Amino acid sequence: MQQKSNHSISESDLIAGCIDGDRQMQEELYGRFAPKMYAVCMRYADNSNDAQDLLQEGFIKVYKNLHRFRAEGSFEGWIRRVFINSSIEHLRRKKMNLATVSEKEENTIENTDISALDNLAERDIINLIQDLSPGYRTVFNLYVIEGYSHKEIGDQLGISEGTSKSQLARAKAILQKKVTQYLSDTKKSYTR
Repeated sequence: MQQKSNHSISESDLIAGCIDGDRQMQEELYGRFAPKMYAVCMRYADNSNDAQDLLQEGFIKVYKNLHRFRAEGSFEGWIRRVFINSSIEHLRRKKMNLATVSEKEENTIENTDISALDNLAERDIINLIQDLSPGYRTVFNLYVIEGYSHKEIGDQLGISEGTSKSQLARAKAILQKKVTQYLSDTKKSYTR
């Protein structure tokens, strides 16, 4: 994945070259975006092997669909969307289970504050999120990191808005516990 990128090639030339099947341009595109897209894949994958698979799958889709990019937004944003959708499809194929909730249960869900996350390094946060179950991790990523609404998440994953809200609340509660435990363990190791 560690390829040098030649940023002197314009985005439009890069896209045109990839559409024309220019192998060098495809490698350039990969080198330019693979590190960022790998980070996206890691947020949805169970492990680094799955993330590598998602990365390869995502780039195949990017190359096949480049002709659909209309330059109406950022190219990186378009690529990111392809990777998010590819990750969601992967989770659907794995038949990720999301627990459904009743409307009564939905109304009892509290919004959990996760401000303790501010005290952690990015790598630590990713590791804590990675430990969540696939359902909690997916909803958390889509809502908190990608900015999807609960309705959009529900539509994407085939669940109700209430289930999305429930999954998010539970993910936040679990993360809050993990962060508190992590900070407590870290504090203990410094005082020894």
